[in-house]
Amino acid sequence: MLRQLNQSQAPQKHGLAAGTDQRPERPDWTIDQGWDTYTAQEHAVWKTLFERQSRLLPGRACDPFVHGMSELPIGSDQIPDFRRLSDTLLKRTGWQVVAVPGLVPDEVFFEHLANRRFPAGHFIRKPQQLDYLEEPDVFHDVFGHVPLLMNPAIADYIQAYGQGGLRAQKLGVLDKLARVYWYTVEFGLVQQKDGLRIYGAGIASSATESVFSLDDTSPNRLRFDVERVMRTRYRIDDFQETYFVIGDLDELLDLARIDFAPLYERAMGQPEFEPGDVLPTDRVVTRGTGRYHAAKRRG
Repeated sequence: MLRQLNQSQAPQKHGLAAGTDQRPERPDWTIDQGWDTYTAQEHAVWKTLFERQSRLLPGRACDPFVHGMSELPIGSDQIPDFRRLSDTLLKRTGWQVVAVPGLVPDEVFFEHLANRRFPAGHFIRKPQQLDYLEEPDVFHDVFGHVPLLMNPAIADYIQAYGQGGLRAQKLGVLDKLARVYWYTVEFGLVQQKDGLRIYGAGIASSATESVFSLDDTSPNRLRFDVERVMRTRYRIDDFQETYFVIGDLDELLDLARIDFAPLYERAMGQPEFEPGDVLPTDRVVTRGTGRYHAAKRRG
């Protein structure tokens, strides 16, 4: 499980770089990945995580994720080299993977995405952190996100999110847009002909949430509606209480093309919804029992 940031922030790369209070030398916060400096233990952590997720995801991850993974220079034996990943991505969708020291400021994150650069943490979690991490590491960022950057719909959508993030900052509505990213790119499900599948990186990179999101009776699974999602809080410390489902990845392309300004105006001042709410207007795929989170609240 990856614990993300608070509700007022966009959910991916924010705050100061991990383990430092110093601004990196480069204005865009990028650093050299330092691939040659990874230790045998760090490569072993990658191998453990990769093999575990590779066993779990067949029949769970969406087809474009599986296809993207098969076409990238990503394997179980070692942490991928961002240069090789970028060579492949550039030819397919024009994206690159750039290394950053950890969390970066909002405007830096959005600027990278708007220019088809995906900022990935260069560090990897410790062996004792396999199931819980406070910020995105190289496994979350590369294993979870990069395969879908091979898909044109996702590639365009994430670039549009970067452009939209820069505008949302100026309008003071970043929290609304952050929720859209959270419930799509990080924790989204897609309805394939053969069943519900994972496309969100926060699920795809988590062994426990890969099972919970699809198999457990506790969470709600609701049809995605952008205005509903803008008003919906999310869990930052545990499994999601609700997952939103799109019909196919091309829906995200449609989302990338719309003018969000009227949506922001309608959302402002409207009541917000709790993560587990089910509304009379929701299109319910699966209504959850709420069992898991109710038990956690009881302590």
